[in-house]
Amino acid sequence: MKTINRFSERQPNYRSGGQRQRVGIARALAVQPELIIADEPISALDVSIQAQIVNLLKKLQKERGLTLLFIAHDLSMVKYISDRIGVMYAGKIVELAQADDLYHCPLHPYTEALISAIPQAVPLREQHKKRLIFQPDRQKTGSVSKKRLRQIIPGHFVSCDESEVSVLKDKYERLTQSKIRG
Repeated sequence: MKTINRFSERQPNYRSGGQRQRVGIARALAVQPELIIADEPISALDVSIQAQIVNLLKKLQKERGLTLLFIAHDLSMVKYISDRIGVMYAGKIVELAQADDLYHCPLHPYTEALISAIPQAVPLREQHKKRLIFQPDRQKTGSVSKKRLRQIIPGHFVSCDESEVSVLKDKYERLTQSKIRG
């Protein structure tokens, strides 16, 4: 009990980043929520502490049946913790799909660029990987006012113009076929 009292009396600036995150998670859990919004919960932590926090969040998700809205820029962690992913650009969702589907068959140019930027663990793959550059001016194929989230295949939505739907469906088919063969 003495240890808990000493810990609880510490000022936030005397706690490590991982301790501060755990305190934040404990405070959120105190009201027994069904949903926790975790906005960049691991951004300022070193890699080993990031893994501990993400594993804690996954454990809490499973044990308590929590819905976790995990907001982050680290796409490898997003893939690890998420079942479903929404990719945002300029404050709007541009693609929404199951995690595996989004990573294996990205359809929006911004999603493709983000995924191409994920570092590869194998140095030779990293060295020969082609990084895509998202150029929003070149992506304007339809009227901005007509672009909205449209279902391309069941559960996979992309922000596009109605005229782009059939092109994206074909692209999805090509991507899935190349993944099966490759």
